[in-house]
Amino acid sequence: MALQKTHKVFISYLQKHFNYLFIVISLFLNVNYFAQTVIKEFNQDSISVYLPYATSTQNKIIPSEYNNAIKIALLYYPELEKTKIKFRIRKQASPLAARPSVFAIFRKASKRKYIITISNKTGSKFSTIMLSHLSFNSQIGVIGHELGHISDYNKKHGFYFIKLLFMHLSKKVMDKFEYHTDMCCIDHGLGYQLLSWSKEVRLKLNLVQWKGIKQLNNAGRERYMNPESIIKEMMQNKIYN
Repeated sequence: MALQKTHKVFISYLQKHFNYLFIVISLFLNVNYFAQTVIKEFNQDSISVYLPYATSTQNKIIPSEYNNAIKIALLYYPELEKTKIKFRIRKQASPLAARPSVFAIFRKASKRKYIITISNKTGSKFSTIMLSHLSFNSQIGVIGHELGHISDYNKKHGFYFIKLLFMHLSKKVMDKFEYHTDMCCIDHGLGYQLLSWSKEVRLKLNLVQWKGIKQLNNAGRERYMNPESIIKEMMQNKIYN
């Protein structure tokens, strides 16, 4: 009996640490390992494995309390290495939101600045899904979603941002907009982290669908991908196989 218990503990230890050992070996073989490489779960206690190989934080302003989660999410968006992004913390209804600066319309992509706002105070209904109250894996997932917006913005011409203002007036258009951004996050290799966020939000808010801060009912549209949709897309994506 004691031998069986020891064996189970040993196997559990190997399963827990194999992922990190695999990362270290892969890093020696390929410096760009993290670009689109799938890792099911990131843990704070193993952060030292990932961060030495983080992409440059050039042109990034990152609050210290979310430093690790943001740097890991950035690993999966190497195209944003030189992009100017300011992560700021302030009161707002939405837990996170990404937008271009006011003058983005007048600048080419390489000169633009983007702002990702992290809420530190919101309505009581949504306090449980603020970034500070999410698991580490979910934090990376939702940050990856916001970086997906910025990656997409960088492909657009300046006048697209005027169009974006009018897009917010259509629920169907915004459904496609956010759904597309979730797809971008999955394609960049953060599908499991997005799945973690998707499950956690629905559990904490007791929802079948999460359609944004202004819409809590369960019926109808799918704006942010539900867990089943995320799993389906990962199964069809070769980087998850």
